Amino acid sequence: MKLAYSPTSPYVRKIMVLLHETGQLDDVALEDRATTPLAPDQSLLPSNPLGKVPALERAEGPALYDSRVICAYLNDRAGASLYGSGARHWDILTLEATADGILDAALLMTYEARMRPEDKRMTEWVDGQWDKIARACAALNTRWMSHLNGPLDMGQIAVGCALAYVDFRHDARGWRAGNDALAAWYTTFDSRPSMAQTRPPAG
Repeated sequence: MKLAYSPTSPYVRKIMVLLHETGQLDDVALEDRATTPLAPDQSLLPSNPLGKVPALERAEGPALYDSRVICAYLNDRAGASLYGSGARHWDILTLEATADGILDAALLMTYEARMRPEDKRMTEWVDGQWDKIARACAALNTRWMSHLNGPLDMGQIAVGCALAYVDFRHDARGWRAGNDALAAWYTTFDSRPSMAQTRPPAG
């Protein structure tokens, strides 16, 4: 299999952590793609017409894209149980969606600063994206700690990668304030070998 990849993409990182945790790392070749909303990598478009990473090429069917689709596929391929069953399955999917919502908002903040001309940036819009992140972190801290402290699953991986990206790009905003339980959980989770081995390069 071939994974269209960027070492700083938090969506790619979810997949990389899963590959480490399920022992599939050697089954996937990484192909670096430099792509942005304004300048998509043309070589990526046959795999993902949206022009975004990650995209997974596989022998048995068309390329898969969207990190949640790829993670579910690789979990199934490994015969793993990162998506649980019964009621826990729906909790895991909700956690993963919450984490991806954090990532979506954080990435929009990054794009606003890096890609929009300074005179066209809208502080109120950026603050609105941060409010989404702050609300999601508060919800994780108050409603989801028993789940986060349970057996490893995809919800935990997604939340860990989301918080890592907020640290990576928006650390000055201070998501830990008022979220002591979540911050303590993240410190422990971030020390996992799969997280240590997938840290993005600085910059």
